Amino acid sequence: MDKKEIFLQAINNKKIVKVKVNTYEKWIIERHCIPFDFWPSRRNLKVNPDRFHLYDLDSPDNKHNLSIIPEQLINIEITEETFNPWNYVTWTPINWFYKRDWGIYS
Repeated sequence: MDKKEIFLQAINNKKIVKVKVNTYEKWIIERHCIPFDFWPSRRNLKVNPDRFHLYDLDSPDNKHNLSIIPEQLINIEITEETFNPWNYVTWTPINWFYKRDWGIYS
């Protein structure tokens, strides 16, 4: 499976992922994250390539969103840990690019 397929499988199964990322600013980091979506950044759809959108759970700078282009993603692994979207999806409307079955958070 390629990295995108692994990421989408984690979304479907509500599994936390472990990623290794070249951030360019902080060099290479490893984080446990909630996989949110895969699509261009909403800020500038014409310029930005598709991105992995994640929620960083163990950043030393507090939990926050990560938007990673495929070239930055060195490795991705699905962990055994599950997550409940109720704990992380706090916005409305919920408008995912990648369709999933997360109940009212779909």
